[in-house]
Amino acid sequence: MQPTIETADITDLVQVVEDHHRYWGERDLRAGHLPVLVREFGSTCFVARGEAGILAYLVGFVTPDATGYVHLIATRDDARGLGLARRLYEEFERVARTQGAVRLKAITSLPNTGSVAFHRSIGFSDEIVEDYLGPGRSMVVFRRELT
Repeated sequence: MQPTIETADITDLVQVVEDHHRYWGERDLRAGHLPVLVREFGSTCFVARGEAGILAYLVGFVTPDATGYVHLIATRDDARGLGLARRLYEEFERVARTQGAVRLKAITSLPNTGSVAFHRSIGFSDEIVEDYLGPGRSMVVFRRELT
């Protein structure tokens, strides 16, 4: 069965946090999995669901300046390479456009070369922004204009 892309809900968020290590390995990003984002921006939060449960997910929203911001995107360790993150981004972009988005944006840490390569492969430009998260906390910022 081909995984389906569906709108995420709080139950889905609870599930991915319980299985956090399957998506993020040793990196602990549980604090960034904010239920308020799914409650308030649920129309732009998605899961890729298969027979084995949630295989990938995306938490995003559209900002007042018409930016579709992807806060989190992850694929479970046994589902990588299936194109699920790409499909999630496509659905996010489709819905974000209906909400007025004219650009997409995401960030990652400098050591996350996999994320950098993935975002480049789907057409994002990237730059290192010094002190993005405060002094000494530089991040890679991805941007892509929607035409």
